[in-house]
Amino acid sequence: MKKTNKIILNIAYWEAYFIFLFLLILAATQGFKTGPDISYILKLGIGVAVVPAMVSFYVHYGKLFDHFVKPKKYKELILFSLLTALGSAAVGSVDIVLFFGTDFLTQAGGNSFIGSLIMMSGIAAFNGIMGIMLRGFIERFEERKKNEELLEKNKEMELALVKSKLNPHFLFNTINNIDVLIMKDPADASAYLNKLSEILRFMLYDTNEEEIQLSKEIEYIEKYIGLQRLRTANEDYVDFKVNGNIEDCKVAPMLFIPFIENAFKHAGNKKAKHAIQVHMDVEKKELLFQCTNKYELDLQTEIKDSGLGNSLIKKRLELIYPDQHELKITRESGVYQVMLKLNF
Repeated sequence: MKKTNKIILNIAYWEAYFIFLFLLILAATQGFKTGPDISYILKLGIGVAVVPAMVSFYVHYGKLFDHFVKPKKYKELILFSLLTALGSAAVGSVDIVLFFGTDFLTQAGGNSFIGSLIMMSGIAAFNGIMGIMLRGFIERFEERKKNEELLEKNKEMELALVKSKLNPHFLFNTINNIDVLIMKDPADASAYLNKLSEILRFMLYDTNEEEIQLSKEIEYIEKYIGLQRLRTANEDYVDFKVNGNIEDCKVAPMLFIPFIENAFKHAGNKKAKHAIQVHMDVEKKELLFQCTNKYELDLQTEIKDSGLGNSLIKKRLELIYPDQHELKITRESGVYQVMLKLNF
């Protein structure tokens, strides 16, 4: 929700609250012959019904919601809510003393003072509850909007991924390479054909899930790299390494492959050693993915705007891993590098 809309909602609440107070004052002063003392009512109303209400409302709206409602610490919420209500009443009492002096609260005795504190605490507690409800409404609205945006972007991403992963050139080249290999080495040709079949099966079924096991994603990457190796006789063309324990890790499907596809698309000399390097390191709840490829300097402009758009990839990461990822892309001296860090 935009900041302007949040401000409007807050203003609307206080307008309704002040209208209610105004109607209450009209009803309470209906029988007075000389009419109400406006100055007196304003000063008393500010101390009794305005200051405690606003203090409690925004303490609940901001601090208590973040610290206790979000993490569902309801026992602590009740305790601190009561303390906030009493503290807000105390602030209101200070305002009354500033307006009317210390004798005003005690002129009718101790019971009157305690009664005033209870009344102001009740007003503060009511507004505190309303502060939590308004903040909860805003949070729920933002979460719903975010989910809708995520769904929309995921659909957009899926379409882009379909275009990328079902690239006719990749499929035709792979099939042609396998066809040539059938005559030379039928066993290898069969193995590569199985890899292609497994890749297609993965793309059709596993990518429909919100999260998959990291091991499945790595298997897909290995098969994809294996098929790409058909295009070169250089066994050291690609350096692919995975370090760490990946058993308990889950990631969004097809998260890394766009970077790897772009690396293969723009890698330069196919005879160079480690022209493409894909490394993945997993340590506890952190994953570091690095994809590096060497390219010819005259292709720099083309690389900048090619492949699956970086802006779309960044948006997907922001939606799926908000505040849980760090993406850094560098292009320097003929080396294009992607570093993606995920916190689970």
